Amino acid sequence: MMRLDETDRALLAMLERDAGQGAATIGRALGLSQSATWRRMQRLERAGILAGRRLDLDLEQLGFGVTVFLGVKLATKGRVSLEDFERAVTSIPEVQTVSHILGLYDYRLRVVARDLADFERVLRRRIMTLPGVGDVEANVLLSEELRPGPIGAA
Repeated sequence: MMRLDETDRALLAMLERDAGQGAATIGRALGLSQSATWRRMQRLERAGILAGRRLDLDLEQLGFGVTVFLGVKLATKGRVSLEDFERAVTSIPEVQTVSHILGLYDYRLRVVARDLADFERVLRRRIMTLPGVGDVEANVLLSEELRPGPIGAA
């Protein structure tokens, strides 16, 4: 595991808040040159700590007003069942994340839809027809607050 100094942590916290910031902007805030900041970012990428940068889209502005978390319990379990389910579920565009979890359910899915009728269509026609699906529990997202992760909190 790579050792991080205070500057590395501050850099990561800034990127966590806004990954679109350039090395010059981050460097000014940290008291570093653009090139020194860029070298740190490259080192963090090579170490696997920075694993790409994402853009957060406003799903509501794009017409996806409903987010549902689904707990999915497979009817049959085994390596083939898990692989078949994972391969099939990741091909559904409305499924944003697929998490293999330990607990009451085998998977937790984050699904977006235009409205509840659209979600019902996705659930009935796509998710419930996947290989091995047994029980499903849906939880509709009412609100969400994005918070900094552990680096930004440190």
